[in-house]
Amino acid sequence: MMKFKVAQVGNSLCLMLSKEAANKLKVVKGDEVFGIETEDGYRVSPYDPAFERQMDAARKVMKKRRNVLRELAK
Repeated sequence: MMKFKVAQVGNSLCLMLSKEAANKLKVVKGDEVFGIETEDGYRVSPYDPAFERQMDAARKVMKKRRNVLRELAK
């Protein structure tokens, strides 16, 4: 378990990650992290679940229309 600190920046609150937590999440200054709601609270992740759903949909279309995409690539 890791402990995070909450700090105030202007009128906003920010969640401060330790160097160890940032390395584990593979994030650097300027990256976004996402709080994903679970039954037990929130899970912090660098991966956007909405983007993942969009990519899954795109993969399905690419698989279904593989021949059309090959022709377009020529």
